[in-house]
Amino acid sequence: MTIVVGVRFRQAGKTYYFEPGSDRLEQGKQVIVETARGQEIGTVVIPEKDVPDNQLVLPLKKVVRAAAEDDCCKDEENRQKETVAYAKCRQKIVEHGLDMKLVSVEYTFDRNKIIFYFTSEERVDFRELVKDLASIFKTRIELRQIGVRDEAKYKGGIGPCGRAFCCATFLEEFEPVSIRMAKGQNLSLNPTKISGVCGRLMCCLRFEASAYENARDEMPKTGETVITPDGEGQVREINHKKRTVLVKLLESGYERLFPMEEVDRA
Repeated sequence: MTIVVGVRFRQAGKTYYFEPGSDRLEQGKQVIVETARGQEIGTVVIPEKDVPDNQLVLPLKKVVRAAAEDDCCKDEENRQKETVAYAKCRQKIVEHGLDMKLVSVEYTFDRNKIIFYFTSEERVDFRELVKDLASIFKTRIELRQIGVRDEAKYKGGIGPCGRAFCCATFLEEFEPVSIRMAKGQNLSLNPTKISGVCGRLMCCLRFEASAYENARDEMPKTGETVITPDGEGQVREINHKKRTVLVKLLESGYERLFPMEEVDRA
């Protein structure tokens, strides 16, 4: 077992484990940590706890220190510099006539590197762009191509449901979503109805998929003969969410809606 703290670098970003060091680090505390990209400032989202070694990628990097007021001021300065860098990079993209869309810019905390995130439908030769950016900012430059889902996560926004994007508020990582999940929930397969703003299948289709799968195992299938309080009948329709079954009674020919608890398989 190893004592660790979980640190996140942006809202809904992935949580990384670090050795806590000598400082007492509570949830919500900002810390300076050493990463593969250099020093970064993050927020403790998981306070100190024991984690089995087989769940960790060892050796862990240590928390350098708890963030002081000067560190927070420097982080705010970096956010302002990112705005300037974003505008400069967009200008250079236009000058070079590159078919790419700039999404976001990040300075590492120590300012040893600037990372430019972009989307593009084609492979982009951005070598000359990197040279220009390096000459302007006098530091290491990295251009990283991301997908449309990542773009939505970085940008944020309001989904078709009227709520903030799941990916930008609480989803740390994307999980596979398939059209089969929409079918299993009896949803319209119209792409405009089941796609998010990013144009991909909505992440929320996955949230209830397991509940619908369990319900399908418990509930009768359409066309199956069942026994109800009013006699035998044939299942016409199933509502997994409300756990109700629409049954056409064999004797009277009428259709009636029954709670799942009142229906037995013949």
